[in-house]
Amino acid sequence: MSNDLRPRRSVLYMPAANARALEKAKSIPTDALIFDLEDAVAPDAKALAREQAVAAAASGDYGNREITIRCNGLDTPWGADDIAAASAVGPAAIVVPKVTGAAHLAEIAGAMEAANAPDHTVIWPMVETPEAIFAARDIAAFERVAVMVMGTNDLAKELRAAQVPGRHTLVPHLATAVLAARAEGVAVLDGVFNDIADASGFEAECRQGFEMGFDGKTLIHPSQVEPANNVWAPSDEEVEHARRVIAAFEEAEAEGRGVITVDGRMIENLHVDNARRSLAVAAAIEANT
Repeated sequence: MSNDLRPRRSVLYMPAANARALEKAKSIPTDALIFDLEDAVAPDAKALAREQAVAAAASGDYGNREITIRCNGLDTPWGADDIAAASAVGPAAIVVPKVTGAAHLAEIAGAMEAANAPDHTVIWPMVETPEAIFAARDIAAFERVAVMVMGTNDLAKELRAAQVPGRHTLVPHLATAVLAARAEGVAVLDGVFNDIADASGFEAECRQGFEMGFDGKTLIHPSQVEPANNVWAPSDEEVEHARRVIAAFEEAEAEGRGVITVDGRMIENLHVDNARRSLAVAAAIEANT
């Protein structure tokens, strides 16, 4: 499914069993919310979480935030009911944990269709197992997929890999997911950062994710929203430079000149394309605020 420029710089998990957290989410300046029915919810609170998540998703109280619901897997006692309930209220997306490949997605899509999910409700598959890494392109190519979500904690566990600053143990697998997403024209979100108190470590990991090509980052605490928003938004200087690149290109094109320089650097078509994307991203962020 083709991806638009909708901002997904910050995507915050909120435990749907916690009514206070759902209320607080209305005022958090995150681009998107994931009402979580899975990892953040104890077994005896699953039914309550489902009820509160679908009520919140249907409320219209969250402004321009993109609203999604993370359901339990179909192999659990709650998964089928989660998908049916989420489909009925039609959030922007249903987030599906531990997706293994296209056949798994077809099963999810079938359950959504049986529950009359509207066309606008897409699937955000979580890539968090070795099997999913090997199937990343098939997952990205599935018709109802719009965003891939990295589940880095589970991926590290499955790989028996240490989670260390700089994430060198995961970088090849993260890059594989980004490559698949770009090949198929969908968005891809980086995984969570666990140490809420380590602000500098979080910002460094955001910068790494941005530089790798991720479209944003999934978050576990409201304090992480502003730093993620800042990293994934073009700065004022970048916007101004993009405008000068485009203006210089258009002027040279009108004059029939083949060589273009801005600030002493040669400008090619790829730089112009990047400049236009930067302006489009900035405009999309402003429109979504």
